[in-house]
Amino acid sequence: MAHPRRTIRPAIVALLVALLSIGSSTKLVQAATGTAAPSPSTEVESLPQARVYLFRGALGPIFSTGMDRLAERLTHAGVTADVYEFTLCRLVAQRVIANYRDTPAPIILIGHSMGGLCALVLADILGKENIPVSLVVTIDPAHASPSVPLNVERFINIFLSDGVLGGGDIVAEPGYRGHYASFDLKLHKEISHINIEKADDIQAQLVDMITQLPRVPRTESDAVPLRYLVPPDSKVELWDSGIRFPARRGDTLEHVAALYHLQIWSLSQVNPLPENTPLVVGQEIVIPRHLLPAAITAPAAAAAPAR
Repeated sequence: MAHPRRTIRPAIVALLVALLSIGSSTKLVQAATGTAAPSPSTEVESLPQARVYLFRGALGPIFSTGMDRLAERLTHAGVTADVYEFTLCRLVAQRVIANYRDTPAPIILIGHSMGGLCALVLADILGKENIPVSLVVTIDPAHASPSVPLNVERFINIFLSDGVLGGGDIVAEPGYRGHYASFDLKLHKEISHINIEKADDIQAQLVDMITQLPRVPRTESDAVPLRYLVPPDSKVELWDSGIRFPARRGDTLEHVAALYHLQIWSLSQVNPLPENTPLVVGQEIVIPRHLLPAAITAPAAAAAPAR
């Protein structure tokens, strides 16, 4: 009769091999899809919670109620969010500075209409105090809004270029190296100045972005600015910025769009090339990306990881 230990050991070894194989397969699938969790050596523990400051426009309690709803959604997601009138901009700036110096944490500024102008003014005030701003989002800001200051790491403008009450087409100051994305929704006739900040899908994307932001590594930016005129009936997808992508043999804009589940207009607007013309191997095109752009970084852009 075989010794019990000799009978059990092969089974244990087989089980361990199976478990290791499953683990390895899972990691390969995660790597291929961009869903792999950070390794213990790179994962950041006890991340500081972002603080979000939202600003209503003129007659805010009547026309900028979307800011209140967005603040509620952020609070529900575990993010500290406060709403103010744009007229209190400089007063709130002092509070932001005091909060940051007491407990440094990512600062996010969001404003609608004149509130968008306020968000940029406040960011500039913080810049003069050497305080970084993680994200500024302006929603159909006033035409008189200033440029994006250099201390802003990420900027998104969602606006109606043909608007009168808003319509601010915000640009960045010379030398800006952060992430920049501009979305002109003037072709979306269902959207107006007084309901743009209430758009449910836009709010949901902002909440997702803000909850992800503290976990995005801060690295030297290789971001390419994005400027879009969003076609009618197309989803408003809030990309973070663009990334340069080297074309492979047989690539066309149409093929790349299908491969990465992008609408073709999102490529053709930033790459003025025929959609079906083969690209030259190694030719750089710009692909829109999110904060954590798994679909882009995994199979084809591994040599140029997104930041």
